[in-house]
Amino acid sequence: MGHAGMAAAAVRYLRSAGAPGTEGRVEPLPRPDLRAVGDDERAPIDPAEFRRVLGNFATGVTVVTAPAGEGESAGPAGFACQSFSALSLDPPLIAFMVARTSTTWPRIARAGVFCVNVLGAHQGDLCRGFAVSGADKFAGVAHDPAPVSGSPRLVGAPAWIDCTIHAVHTGGDHLIVVGRVDALGTADGDGAPLLFHRGRFGRLTD
Repeated sequence: MGHAGMAAAAVRYLRSAGAPGTEGRVEPLPRPDLRAVGDDERAPIDPAEFRRVLGNFATGVTVVTAPAGEGESAGPAGFACQSFSALSLDPPLIAFMVARTSTTWPRIARAGVFCVNVLGAHQGDLCRGFAVSGADKFAGVAHDPAPVSGSPRLVGAPAWIDCTIHAVHTGGDHLIVVGRVDALGTADGDGAPLLFHRGRFGRLTD
């Protein structure tokens, strides 16, 4: 399947998941014709080496949450995500990347909305809890509803971004989810971020 077909398949999946308001809003962008890469052109990159080298790029850490869907008994959805970025100022867009094997992503897709919680330096344990698959990630976690989407806004997070799903693109074994920002804000406190570098959490120092 080519890039255009993969993008269209991602959008069809999102629509079939029943995300409210996605009809006419989530559209794959036109793709240029791309020449297939031959086997002799592929760099012999070892996955472990890929992770080791890319791990030198320090990132912030977020938790992406979504409200429980109608009829769902599992409660709200959420997962830890370090692949997050601001994308556009006009219109205001952000993006996050999620593995295509994620069991949380389909629930976010069905909701059609989400909130990005930017974690603070003191929230390493919280991040670990949201990185575990199959557990009740919200057990004992204080949160309130984000103002537009109703997605969980985690207490103590230095910043939050409330979004509607705007577009979904394929990127290898991940999906690139673009969100249109509906509301955002910061919390009181020093706002020191939680950082991830070389497989470990860290924080900024003077």
